[in-house]
Amino acid sequence: MQNEFYFTQFENRTPPKPTQYNPALEFFWQVFATAALAVGLWYLHWRWTASLNPDALIFSTLVASAETLAFIGLALFFNNLWKIADTPQTPPPTTRAECLPAGGKGFINVDIFITTHDENPEIVRLSIRDAMNITIPKIVNVQWHLLDDGNRLTMRKIALEEEINYVTRANNLGFKAGNLKNALEMSSGDFVVICDADTRLFPGFLLKTLGYFCDAEVAWVQTPHWFFDIPKGRSLGHALAAVLGRPGLSFGRWIESWLGPVRFGADPFSSDPGLFFDVIQRRRNPAGASFCCGAGSIHRREAIYEVALAKYSDDVEGLRLDFQSPNNAGHSNAKIREYLKPENAGKSELTPYRFHVSEDFYTSIFLHAYKGRRWKSVYHPEVLCKMLSPWSLQSWAVQNFKYAGGTLDILINDNPLIRRGLGLRQRLLYGATFWSYLSPVWIMVLLLAPIITMATGLAPVQSYSSDFYLHLVPFLLLHEVATVLGTWGHRPMRGKMLNVTSFAIILHALSAVLRKRQIKFPSTPKEMTGGRHLHIVRFHMALIGATVLAFALALNRNIRAPDPEALAALIVNGFWGLNNILALWLLVAAAYWRPPLPRPKIKTSQELPHENC
Repeated sequence: MQNEFYFTQFENRTPPKPTQYNPALEFFWQVFATAALAVGLWYLHWRWTASLNPDALIFSTLVASAETLAFIGLALFFNNLWKIADTPQTPPPTTRAECLPAGGKGFINVDIFITTHDENPEIVRLSIRDAMNITIPKIVNVQWHLLDDGNRLTMRKIALEEEINYVTRANNLGFKAGNLKNALEMSSGDFVVICDADTRLFPGFLLKTLGYFCDAEVAWVQTPHWFFDIPKGRSLGHALAAVLGRPGLSFGRWIESWLGPVRFGADPFSSDPGLFFDVIQRRRNPAGASFCCGAGSIHRREAIYEVALAKYSDDVEGLRLDFQSPNNAGHSNAKIREYLKPENAGKSELTPYRFHVSEDFYTSIFLHAYKGRRWKSVYHPEVLCKMLSPWSLQSWAVQNFKYAGGTLDILINDNPLIRRGLGLRQRLLYGATFWSYLSPVWIMVLLLAPIITMATGLAPVQSYSSDFYLHLVPFLLLHEVATVLGTWGHRPMRGKMLNVTSFAIILHALSAVLRKRQIKFPSTPKEMTGGRHLHIVRFHMALIGATVLAFALALNRNIRAPDPEALAALIVNGFWGLNNILALWLLVAAAYWRPPLPRPKIKTSQELPHENC
């Protein structure tokens, strides 16, 4: 069956190695990060005390506020990147007592859950076969389970053919979290491996993760996600050859001999998760705040049930006090009906994984904040599984809307930053995640600011004098150098551009959460959906057009009536606008991207409704 899929051509790819720790590089990163933050504070002090434009005070204050909020995000990001401290890897246990001190004798039982809803059955079959091909330590007994939330005859047949336990249920309550809850109730393994429908485990998965549980306080181990099918793009020579023939090929190769490799269409949707997993997640590990990302993780059953039971007890006690409150006289029936609504399922029952679109992230917070026992999480930096990436702008939008909506829903409706049990560093690291999803609020101001300045002549600063450059330029230079050093070989510019270009999707998710609309749970489509989905980038194209038009208006004014101050404003805001255009274009170009080879239509999940895109 494998030869029917587009990703057959990528099967022999090997994953990247974890970034090797370099103490000298870490030292220089910390020096430049400290300098950048110090100079940034100096710049902001000047910005608020000496640069506000009295002729456009509201506009100037709004831009200065956006800069301040962005600087807070930078400080949280630098705090996240501060230091690498991997958990020392332990060999797999040789006896049950090594990882389960109170568990008696005998085998260590591991359940491998492969979750599916409406994905292509043959893609799921590949995941099953790879899961059954893992190397099993001598003392370990493994049971494989196919968790079919679509209740499909085809999947039941595949489970029978592959000799794997088939698990389904009558409804989809709680979606993936409910699917996991149902499977946990029907199994008894000491540890649980979670796989999505397209998660392909490597043979050494258990050998390299199970040993961490010899520390009896480790609740789960998360491994990196690696999308093995990310397009590598075409070289400049081949791109020019498509238009100019052999002369284009020769010319492109000559240019690359001077500039190095230049590729078009490489990772068009910025799906490469290396920056997130190898940098952000990995450096949260020493603070115990590297959160679970679902697929590619292994969990101690005792931990997730212990925390779930404590949360359930708190929920029940809260309901009891709520119903007995004198303020609720005459309203108890209405409250009971509210709690019994399907969308509130999981809020007041025993749920090992919270019924939520971001069930993995949500459950991580509860485990890290649990006071009964100091449960630990471990981030293992080596890639131990592979999976498929979104291959269309529609798929990218589904995935990012889901991530943003789930995270913002947790922040607004159950803010973990005020939850007891989390340490200061954990709060700061979780806070960085929430802050990044709030950033489109001030990114929008920073996208509009150069347009307003060039179109109207109103400046966000009092003057583009030497004092302006003296304060701004050192901060920008130190910021860029520190970011490059701190991300250790990854592409930070791509990450920053993606943060800007995601603004519309995240703002839509924020709007949905504020309007109390339930965030949907659709599976991320893995196919190349039809059409360009230009509605997803309509705001990006409008902002690009407005920036170009505003620049043209400002240039025309300077030609008609030359003025040194106006020219300085045009240069500064022209570069600012160009930087915005480059970031926005990242997603517009993705809308027009097409795979280099024909790709069969794989019928998987339904597309996200237009209003959620």
